[in-house]
Amino acid sequence: MTDFIAKVAPMLLDGTWMTLKITFISVSLAALLALPMSILRIQPSRVYRWPVQLFISFFRGTPLIAQLFLLYYGSGQFRPWLMDMGLWHFFRDPVNCALLVFTLNSLAYQTEILRGAIQSVDAGEIEAAKSMGMSNSLLYRHIVLPLAYRIAFPALGNECILMLKGGAVASVITVMDLMGQTRRAFSQTFDISTYFLAAAMYLVIATLFVMAWRQVERYLYRHQIQRTSGAKSVTVAAT
Repeated sequence: MTDFIAKVAPMLLDGTWMTLKITFISVSLAALLALPMSILRIQPSRVYRWPVQLFISFFRGTPLIAQLFLLYYGSGQFRPWLMDMGLWHFFRDPVNCALLVFTLNSLAYQTEILRGAIQSVDAGEIEAAKSMGMSNSLLYRHIVLPLAYRIAFPALGNECILMLKGGAVASVITVMDLMGQTRRAFSQTFDISTYFLAAAMYLVIATLFVMAWRQVERYLYRHQIQRTSGAKSVTVAAT
């Protein structure tokens, strides 16, 4: 067993680093783009709203692995044009293709999460801010977006976890992430324990992430926690 772990562990650790890197970069890039996309999504004009809706419908309505195949294998059909534009070196790399697909997929989900959060902001607070003469930019910066991100925070955490686990499909296009290294290690050892070890590593990563995310969530909701604890103290004192 010791020899098995000594042989397999370095490969799985390399794969874990690749998994974390792909997940972090794709989710972060999607988070940067999700805000303007969500604002376009709620615009009354169809010119702005419909392209975003079409983008979201495609990436939420089709399997992630199909999107990965379309980009990685489909880009080869346009190799002459991509070479002329100097983009072939990007699309020939499976890691780059995985990053692009995962970013677009996560962007679709994060856009919908933020769209729902923005529309969930209390209309009374928005009207109060407008009555004070706030411009739209000030309104969004100081009222709407802080409240929307607070509302969306738990769902955004779930999206990060789903991307962490769903990213395992990158191994089918030869990306040597955790699952790719697991398949490689299994082909050398033929020991099913390799997959159990990989599953345990996914579980540890997800658990640590959830614990950290909940700590940040408690910080964001600290005023509500204090208010709830204060109300309980008053109730106990009254009884």
